[in-house]
This record gives sequence, structure tokens and C-alpha cells, in this order.
Amino acid sequence: MKTLFDDAKAATFTTPLQMRVYTSQLLGQSEDLVLHGGGNTSYKDSDTLYVKGSGWNLVDIEEPGFSPVDLAVLQEMATRDELSDTQMVAEQRAALRNPEAPNPSIEAILHAIVPFSFVDHTHTDAIVTISNTPNGKAILTELYGENVLIIDYVMPGFILSKEIYAKTQGVDWSTLEGIILLNHGLFTFHDDAKVSYEKHIDLVTKAEEYIAENTLLPTRCDTKVSIEQDYLDALSDEVAKLRGCPITTVVLETPEACTLSLLPHLENILMAGELTPEHVIRIKPFPAVIGGDINMSLQGFIDQYRQYFEENASSEHICLDLAPRYAIIRDFGAVVFGKDEKEAKVIADIVTHNIKAMLIAEQLGGWTSLKQSDIFAMEYWELEQAKLKK
Repeated sequence: MKTLFDDAKAATFTTPLQMRVYTSQLLGQSEDLVLHGGGNTSYKDSDTLYVKGSGWNLVDIEEPGFSPVDLAVLQEMATRDELSDTQMVAEQRAALRNPEAPNPSIEAILHAIVPFSFVDHTHTDAIVTISNTPNGKAILTELYGENVLIIDYVMPGFILSKEIYAKTQGVDWSTLEGIILLNHGLFTFHDDAKVSYEKHIDLVTKAEEYIAENTLLPTRCDTKVSIEQDYLDALSDEVAKLRGCPITTVVLETPEACTLSLLPHLENILMAGELTPEHVIRIKPFPAVIGGDINMSLQGFIDQYRQYFEENASSEHICLDLAPRYAIIRDFGAVVFGKDEKEAKVIADIVTHNIKAMLIAEQLGGWTSLKQSDIFAMEYWELEQAKLKK
């Protein structure tokens, strides 16, 4: 991965927040770092944290997209033993310097406890893919050594902030190049925006080079079946019935999608989860696997999803719809189902990155993402459930 930082352009910026906007947009330009709302960045001065706000994407964020929050309030929140996400969001909202600003990122507390002016966080495909393998933590430790703090996965939000706060007590932050959150992403930081950004690029490049040296992605896929349009139309119609709305279908016939569809242990891979848990909100915990009879295959997905829900839900949870967001058609490729063209494109992008990661991980020992209970916790996050109850 190459740095996109332009010194001449950077010299035109007169405030740290302008520089924060610039390097955030640089991170957002790479889909291998940030996909559709993923990642977050911040800048802090002596008393205020300017952190990416809800509803903004890094690729096109501007100054109004950074929520100014009372830094002392966020730092105090990190010291608490417990805090629900609902209460966290309410308190962060109350601590805004500008009541018109968007809700701060759920990672605002974590950004606040990092003792540097600039903090960059992405869901980098390369690092997360390596972490989603049986020996992922060991590989990353070997790659980065003691200068990168590696943290086992915990739920984003207050729980993650609390974990980082606990793990960094007594740590000399000046010795750290970054923090890796297994199955989640990467944080880098510095008092200089360029240094923090380029640390990010350098750490990701190490992971990309390791993958390039140890794996090979397919460039073609000759062994596959031919799917008639009538079959795809019938599949879309059945998914539309399950979701209760018209469906826009996108077919992915890439070499990667085709290769994945041919693997004999396909179901085991797909049931092991996504590249990063944030994707579950867009693509559900697993896809449907279609093999011949459409209705029978979709019923298999419904049964699996109901079992997943029943095994992880409490009496407070409301089950989401039973329609898959994508399907793998055996010996063919993938098909994406969106409620409109915009959603279909978002899902297609995420699925494309997930399939690539799965194929890479299979060559590094196997695809092993999160436990279903962790994925469920993200899909049925209390703030999303609150919206349904309203």
C-alpha cells in the first residue's frame, strides 16, 4: 500500500482540523482499509475531541462531520466499571460542544484515552484477514514485534474502550507504533497527522506483503455451471417474499466468487463468520447456499438463521427478517440481494472483500472468524434493537 500524502497540498492547510479532514479522506480512498462507513478518525486539543460523527464516510468527510466532544467527560467514562451503549451514546451526546453536531462515533472513548493528537482507525482487510486464521495472532506478533499492542476481540464501544484502558495502564505509549484489534482492525496515532497516517500505511503494507508471499488468488475459474436468467429471477422473487420488499439482484461471477463456490467444505467456511463483525449489519452472519432446488436451499438458510437466533437471543431480542443478503450458488459464484441499487452495491462490495479474505485465509491455515455469539452481539446491538422496538 502506497502513501497518498501530498506535502504540497498539506502545506495549504492552516488548522489541525483541516489536516484531520485531509488524512481521513486519504484513508477513505482505499476500500482495503475502509468500506461504507467503516473506520473512524479523530483530532484532540487540550479539552476537545473532534471525532468522526455518525452518518459520515471517511472518503468524503468534511469539518462538520467531526463531532466536538468534551474530552474530560470521555476520559472519565473510560474509568467506569459498567456503561450500557444506550447510556454511552446519551452521555456523549450531552457532552457535545455543538448540539447540532452528529452523534460521535461509538469509539469516541477509545480515541479520547489515546494520548496523541491524531488517531486513525480502519478495518484493514490485510491485518484482519491474517487475524482470522488459526495462527493469526502468532503471525501478527511475529510481523510487528513488541511495538504493536495486539488485543483479543471484544465488542466495539464501551467494552472495547475499557479493555484498551486496562491494557495500557503503565504502558509507554511512545514505544507503540499501533494497536491491532483481532478480527476488527488497526489503530495508529501521533501528534503529527502525516506520521499517524503513514504509520497506518506502513503497518498495513507489512501484512499485505506477508499475504502476497504466502498466498495466491485465482485469476480465472473455468469449472462452473451456467445459470439461466429465469433461475436468478425465481431466486430473487423468493428472497423478496422473505424480506417483504422488491429486490435488486447483483451477480458476482468473479474468479474469487467462483472458486469459493467450488470448495467442498463451503458451508463450514461460510458459517465461520465475516471478515469483521461490523459487516454483519449489512450481510447477516452467513449467506444462503443454493444448490439446485431454490425453495429447499432458502429453507435451509431460514432454519440455520432461526437456530442462530434461538441459541444466542434473550427474551428481549426481536428477530430480524429471515431473508439472506447474499447467496453462494454452488459451482457458479455469488448473488447479492439489496432492497434497491444502492444497498445492493454496498452489499456486493462487502461480499467481494469477504470472499477474497476467505480464500486468502484458507491458504494460511483456514478461515476462523468470530464465535457466533460475538457476531450476534453486533447484529443485535441494543441501539439497533431500540429502533425496532420504536
